[in-house]
Amino acid sequence: MKKLLLLCLFAVLTVTAANAFPDVSDDYWAASQINLLGEQGVIVGYPDGTFKPDENVTRAEFASMAIKALGQQNTKIIQPVDFSDITKDFWAYDAIQKALYFDLVSKPAKGEPFRPDDSVSRAESLTVAVNALTTEEISVQKAREVLSKKYKDTVPEWFVIPAGKAEILGMMVIMPGKDGIEAERPATRAEVAAILFNMMEQAKLNPNAKLAEAMRKKTGEGFVVESAFVQGSVGTIPAGAVVPVELTKYISSQTSEPGDLYLARAAQNYVTKDKFILVNEGATLQGQLVDVRPGKWFVRNGVLILDNALITTNNDQTVKFSGLADVKKHRNWFMKFVRFCFKGEKLEVPAEGFVDMQLLKPVSVDLTNGWIIEN
Repeated sequence: MKKLLLLCLFAVLTVTAANAFPDVSDDYWAASQINLLGEQGVIVGYPDGTFKPDENVTRAEFASMAIKALGQQNTKIIQPVDFSDITKDFWAYDAIQKALYFDLVSKPAKGEPFRPDDSVSRAESLTVAVNALTTEEISVQKAREVLSKKYKDTVPEWFVIPAGKAEILGMMVIMPGKDGIEAERPATRAEVAAILFNMMEQAKLNPNAKLAEAMRKKTGEGFVVESAFVQGSVGTIPAGAVVPVELTKYISSQTSEPGDLYLARAAQNYVTKDKFILVNEGATLQGQLVDVRPGKWFVRNGVLILDNALITTNNDQTVKFSGLADVKKHRNWFMKFVRFCFKGEKLEVPAEGFVDMQLLKPVSVDLTNGWIIEN
């Protein structure tokens, strides 16, 4: 019976994974792209769970999807561009600024609107996909020659070269039953999914200069977290891993109190075995002492336990960083025997002294920018 239940559960999970949206059948022309981007959180469905593949996409929505597809949603923008129709509290303001920074869209003349609620056209979405890449330069004449071999409709002058590049790279998305580029037609959600998928695949190989730098996993020397592992651009410090932290003030089993707050820092980078930086040197940690008991002769050895709650990274990101440090003295076998028989050991850690912090929960980090991924 248990085996049958497991098989049924596996079957349900398989069907669910293959059909992320009930209105996107397995044989739908863009099903694989839609489901993959749905799993990765690049695109989302409607409240009723449907995807509505034939609906249009706004320019703001597309900017947000493109940035997520390229994994740059945590990038910090220092000098934003002003638009006459977008304020800082607009939901896609950050995504639009990032699209500008990474040269996905051209910087408009001062004061020009972005038109965030207009539908994104096929030409605009394909241009963004091409702009994300480092491509071979081609002339207008070459682009026209490439396009004329397959398509009969004309395209706007500004789109000729991006369209030619998209065709050369195999990134031109044409729905079944269509035979033209239809550059100025609003792109459907299904077309956008296919375009973004092509962009993601090409950007893994030939990202543009700014994306290449942003997508490069940062490396350095430091304390090697042996159990850390890397998947793509994400590094994870698993629960149970131990890292050294440097305290900023003196603590003692004899004078400190439970509930006392403490600050600490990463005195060196925490890195993977391949030298990818997980946590940068200088990141600060904070928590409190949760168990403090003074050492008393013939009664007990001192107890000093720290409960870490937060970490503030070099990105000024403050997130949960759950760990415990049980302060112990490093003793040889003889002193361990002595302290077992004759209690009274006192514990202390000086300012700039170190304790070993054991993580209680895993911590995942974007290795390209040091951003801790919150679950």
